[in-house]
Amino acid sequence: MSLSKPISARRLVPALFPLAHADAASAAAARRERRRDTFVATPPVPAPSPSAVRLAEPLPTLAPSRLAFHNRILALLSGPQADLPEAALLTRHALHSNCRPSSFTCAAVLAALLRARRLDDFFALHRFALQAAVPPTAATHVLYLSALAARRLPDDALHHLRLLARPGPPVPPSPTAYRVVVECLVADHGRLADAVELKDEMLDSGFVGPDPKVYSLLMAGFVGAEDGAKAVELYQELKDKVGGEPVLDGIVYGSLMKAYFLMGMEEEAMECYKEVLGVESEVKFRAESYNEVVDALGQNGRLEDAVKLFDRMLGEHDPPLRIAVDLRSFRVMVDAYCAAGRFEDATAVFRRMGEWKLVPDVASYNNLIRHLGLNKLIGEAEVLYSEMCECGVGANEETHVLLMEACFNVDRIDDGISYFDKMDGLELRPDAAAYHKIVDGLVSFSMLDRAQEYFDQMKGKGVSPSISSYETLLKAHVAAGQLDNAAKVAKGILLDEKAVFSDEMRELLEGALRGDGREDDITKLYEDVEREKAEAEAQAAEEKARAEALAKEERDRRRAEAAAKDEAAAKASAAAIEAILTHKRKMENGVSPSDANSLDGGFLSKLGLKSAGEDAL
Repeated sequence: MSLSKPISARRLVPALFPLAHADAASAAAARRERRRDTFVATPPVPAPSPSAVRLAEPLPTLAPSRLAFHNRILALLSGPQADLPEAALLTRHALHSNCRPSSFTCAAVLAALLRARRLDDFFALHRFALQAAVPPTAATHVLYLSALAARRLPDDALHHLRLLARPGPPVPPSPTAYRVVVECLVADHGRLADAVELKDEMLDSGFVGPDPKVYSLLMAGFVGAEDGAKAVELYQELKDKVGGEPVLDGIVYGSLMKAYFLMGMEEEAMECYKEVLGVESEVKFRAESYNEVVDALGQNGRLEDAVKLFDRMLGEHDPPLRIAVDLRSFRVMVDAYCAAGRFEDATAVFRRMGEWKLVPDVASYNNLIRHLGLNKLIGEAEVLYSEMCECGVGANEETHVLLMEACFNVDRIDDGISYFDKMDGLELRPDAAAYHKIVDGLVSFSMLDRAQEYFDQMKGKGVSPSISSYETLLKAHVAAGQLDNAAKVAKGILLDEKAVFSDEMRELLEGALRGDGREDDITKLYEDVEREKAEAEAQAAEEKARAEALAKEERDRRRAEAAAKDEAAAKASAAAIEAILTHKRKMENGVSPSDANSLDGGFLSKLGLKSAGEDAL
């Protein structure tokens, strides 16, 4: 650049500062050019498919109104002003509102309903949540499986879990889901083969590895079935699954020790105990794991070792950092003392719950009442019952049945019946098992008429009698020579779809009737059963047809009303259009303004309206 030529500022500024411009127009043009060069077209985000799987929204991402609603529900579920019915009702109403509850809000309410054993409300809210497209979580599935187990529907729980374990699920099954179903199959129904098959499916699915809790439940089931060898085999299988190393979860060792005791291998059981609970042991024990070992020791004549381990648990208990003792710990110690016949010590250890800030629940009271009742200590059992009423621990159906059986054991028949009758005043609903116990107890005291009354009461309240109740009454009536009543009971068995008339009961009844020379009554009984079954089927078909006819009539009525409304609207619309067209034609033909006003008035009167000055003076 030659310095002999003058350099103007207008030429120098753009050279030194590329973003500087001489005037506003050039600056705007440069900005438009830069925007054009830097703009990158992004394709529009497609809308989510209606069939796409929705996952639960995390709590931090919720809108403030939904988060406030969640906190409000949690406040209703806990604290001094807890109101579970109100929380369930608010959640159910909010499912179709602008402030919809989240998946975690629904799960909290469902868990509270399950704890309160309000299963009908649980299933209703769960169904409403699914219909409102609230995405279920792993906790929701576990709660649903637990509710099915509480309702004693193992096949439904098994089917639901297998649906969750299909390939590519949005929410894969958790280990807790398998634990719930395995416990339902083993502890409640004794279906060990199905539980073992489910364990194999768990391992093959790839979602859950070898879970020690599942193996512990299976081992406990085989110990209960007196098959200790299979329990030991399951432990070896679990050990192989974790690489041949010792299992570091202490939950399996209680069942393993019980299996050794069952097989007469006491030395192996105690060696296992010393090895896993030694000072240098790496096995981790929690309250549940300790409880199983204490129970194994206490139920097999090792009370002193059980007491030492229980004292160690109390020493390690340091809530909230470490929970080594819970309510079941005291229950297993009560069982151990009662197995040794030391009922005063059992009551004393039950009283120590308050020292560790544990409040006895209904299960704890029922456990001690059961032991006292079986050993004819009815006075101590009634003292515990009075404490339950004073402390606000509501006695349930099991409590009253246990007290009834305790009274029957000491021949206090009227007191036992009164305990059973108290359930009506407390709005408790005894099930078929409870009714069977009072029926069986009254039959054992030769009070057949009272037993028949409670049997009829059970059927009147909509409770399906168990086959045991049927057979108890049938045998009692045959033994008492009341063959007419026996035939009525047999007829009830044959008409009950859930009961099976066994060959033994059939031979007993037919033999009694033949011995009394009433062979014709046998044929008449079966003919009456077939006739009533046919009548019931015909009545059901007739009611179904009547319901379908009423539904069709209602649909036709609604369609007729809708057609009538459409026809009336069409006529009104046609009349209005015709009036407008007539007015327009007359105006085009040169009608005077006064005539036009009269036409407007006529048109408005047809529509039910008035002109502006029609009522003016």
